[in-house]
Amino acid sequence: MKLLLKWLLSAAALLCVTYLYSGVEVRSFGSAMIAAFVIGLFNVVLRPILVVLTLPVTILTLGLFLFVINALMFWAAASVLGSSFQVHGFAAALIGSLIYTVLGMLIESALGGLFLKK
Repeated sequence: MKLLLKWLLSAAALLCVTYLYSGVEVRSFGSAMIAAFVIGLFNVVLRPILVVLTLPVTILTLGLFLFVINALMFWAAASVLGSSFQVHGFAAALIGSLIYTVLGMLIESALGGLFLKK
């Protein structure tokens, strides 16, 4: 139940990113659901590999390179999905992924309070 609710709220967060920043476009809520799924899948599969491969650069930049990795995951999802989810350039991917991450943290904290473990 928590996973399904997080997926729906992540899709809504992606639509919020679209309304807050013009560099990211999502056609519909269905497209946002698919995009949220693909972003989540990339973050689970590809992100750990990229973090390990770029560990020296991440250490050198005191962790700031992780923002670049997040932007790459966001941009990669947009390139896979085509016209239903578009990101206009790397700067748009960086800003969009920052907004999406902040909204995701808010969702995670809200769901953590909703689904307390007993």
